[in-house]
Amino acid sequence: MSEPETKPAAEVAAAAPDAVPAEKPKDLETPAVADAVSAPAAPAVSAAPAAPPAAPAAPVAAADTVAPETDKVTPELTPIAQLWTVAKSVAASAGHGEIWGVTLSDPETHVPTQIVLQKYLNANDGDLAKATDQLTKTLEWRAKTKPLELLKKAHDSVKFEGLGFVTAYGGDEPDSKEVFTWNIYGATKSVDETFGKLEEFIEWRVALMELALQELSLSSAVKPITAENDPYKITQVHDYKSISFLRQSPHVKSASSETIKVFAQNYPELLKEKFFVNVPAIMGFLYSFIKLFVAPKTAKKFHPMSNGGNLASEFADSKVKGLGEQLPAEYGGKAAELKGSAKGPLLT
Repeated sequence: MSEPETKPAAEVAAAAPDAVPAEKPKDLETPAVADAVSAPAAPAVSAAPAAPPAAPAAPVAAADTVAPETDKVTPELTPIAQLWTVAKSVAASAGHGEIWGVTLSDPETHVPTQIVLQKYLNANDGDLAKATDQLTKTLEWRAKTKPLELLKKAHDSVKFEGLGFVTAYGGDEPDSKEVFTWNIYGATKSVDETFGKLEEFIEWRVALMELALQELSLSSAVKPITAENDPYKITQVHDYKSISFLRQSPHVKSASSETIKVFAQNYPELLKEKFFVNVPAIMGFLYSFIKLFVAPKTAKKFHPMSNGGNLASEFADSKVKGLGEQLPAEYGGKAAELKGSAKGPLLT
């Protein structure tokens, strides 16, 4: 089953211009006057007294000066900042501000939030409107479903014992760590019991995913991600060994469809690779069915394998040294079987 991440505007205040100086009185030495001065003196003639010179213009006070308006410089918000604005609003109305164990905060200073918001952008190829819609729906879904509470809930062992595990390999740095979820559907005791009550199955499956997310340690991350570089992802293994039902159960179809929808909507960009192992030919319908509900770029991460013993060889290029050997022996490694050595959701 498959699931298929504001800068304040800076105001530039316009300084009031200096006072405009008073207009300088015209120089008396106009060309006409200058010519008159340089000409020979004429006989003295009685003349009326000259009019007194005009009083100089009063200076213009600075307070009377009208400063031209200066446009405020408002940098356009980045997509991450815009998503943060939406997240704050939705969190306030829904009463829930957490995603994948990260309490959302200002992404300018909070790397875990930047990672979460960037994943939503990456999942939508940078389309802000689509990322906003998906983020909004995720916050609303988490407010209703309360996934972190499902980690504390004990799930029915009769239905889910031995069906799901989480393992982690490598160091603490995200680039040198691999997290796996294992869905051992071949261990299903009763199709009707395990898949019959859809809500119970989804709760168990979400709890398994949230357990894996804890291993990613997103809440303490210190390295931002980009569209090209994102090490915070999970490898999934679905094992169909010993599957006994020879036709598609309506319960399985319903559970598959709902799980895909829930995970595609609420856990974007968290899948690294997905391996369907020990898949009998008659189960080929499942792989084709799942591809109908996921994006093409996600479908490329799907790898059906008829022999689960070859799984270890798929990780020869992993940054985790000797990863293949650390897998359980039944998958080509040298480690103990998952039951008894790996984590899983709480069971009754």
